[in-house]
Amino acid sequence: MSDVINALIKTLGEDCVFTGEAISQRATSYWNHAPTTALALLKPRTTAQVSQALATCNTHRQPVVTHGGLTGCVQGADAHPEEIIISLERMNRIEHIDRNSGTATVEAGVILEVLQNSVAEQGLLFPLDLGARGSCTIGGNIATNAGGINVLRYGMMRNLVLGLEVVTADGTVLTSMNQMLKNNAGYDIKQLFIGSEGTLGIVTRAVLKLFPQPTSCNTALVAMDSFDKVTALLNNLQRDLAGTLSAYEVMWGEYFRGVTGDNGHRPPMRRDYPFYVVVEAEGADAEADAVRFERLLEMAFEKEMIIDAVIPKSESERREVWNIREDFEVILPGFLYDVSLPISSMGLYMEKVHAGIKRKWPQGECFALGHIADGNLHLFTRPNTKGDWHLESDKIVYAPLQELGGSVSAEHGIGTEKIRWLPSSRTREEISMMRLLKTTLDPCNLLNPGRVIPA
Repeated sequence: MSDVINALIKTLGEDCVFTGEAISQRATSYWNHAPTTALALLKPRTTAQVSQALATCNTHRQPVVTHGGLTGCVQGADAHPEEIIISLERMNRIEHIDRNSGTATVEAGVILEVLQNSVAEQGLLFPLDLGARGSCTIGGNIATNAGGINVLRYGMMRNLVLGLEVVTADGTVLTSMNQMLKNNAGYDIKQLFIGSEGTLGIVTRAVLKLFPQPTSCNTALVAMDSFDKVTALLNNLQRDLAGTLSAYEVMWGEYFRGVTGDNGHRPPMRRDYPFYVVVEAEGADAEADAVRFERLLEMAFEKEMIIDAVIPKSESERREVWNIREDFEVILPGFLYDVSLPISSMGLYMEKVHAGIKRKWPQGECFALGHIADGNLHLFTRPNTKGDWHLESDKIVYAPLQELGGSVSAEHGIGTEKIRWLPSSRTREEISMMRLLKTTLDPCNLLNPGRVIPA
């Protein structure tokens, strides 16, 4: 057994340090069920133990990788044989929910859905929501600056974090558990760590912003025949729903047909429309909100923006609509992408990608959906021909982004998968500043090395 593992056992105890089968029986990620390979797996219970672990690893110049819910899509948590995993799964306490200040103090290993349900019991809402809600952790959400389906109303994870506790590479505990909306006392240090993908420090605790639980929820699945009408309806609803529009999720026809095919979900309407949109608004007056919501859809019909619509009449029907939007695993395998660009450029962008796919692989397919109100598209490409075509697919998907002012990552992060493409979305000066921050906070490059920043 290596010196660093012996030192960790001595510091943390045998019940926190695992080797051998305890590691190999652990899946690499939600997407990759291959056995995990790592030098050791640590499961600390407290911030103090995370600090002790990192201090020990720093002394031995031992690289580490952090594990949350393992739902990331860019291989950022995939461990290498020479790395030690620090999993925060045992740090899963909701420490305090403060109704008066509208905050929740939580540990990083809390599952998102557990937090959502806990605050809902007190009439409150934590608005971050995404398909992996049942597995992803708050620490991972913070580390990746998660987005999801409610960004247009509540913002990204960055907008929902008031305070953080972080452990840096040498074991220093940086506690900034601010509970106030306003605090301009010097630099807002927490922002450095939100979205840094664990490369600058390990988030152990957080203070999160809560909202009153809406008392009404109106949902519709609408069909449209052009992307111009998709954006026109969005503009109308943002204006006429007076801030209550919480989700506007677009599915291109190919995606809808793929998810509602023979192995997928039952389609609630015809499957041959060019575009489908899940619209959801949440408010505080159930009767008035429903009347207004349905009237706005009627007006959209009259203006020929919408060509078909379904309004769920029960929670189970609403869930069926959302399952079509969220259950993209039905169309896998394929190459998954998460890009952002101005809404006005999305239609042209998708035309370029579709054309590129067909030029390269006449039998290839491209499935697209997205949170277009915040400029985010998710794409799945499938060449449908033998060979390793990932790089060629990347080129087709990423090439149009530069000319259209887009980014290779909207919400999933960079990890290891997108490192080579970061310079297409960030300037040389921005990347140099990232390197400066990394070398300042982690001079020995021990935290998630080889992720985010190009060598």
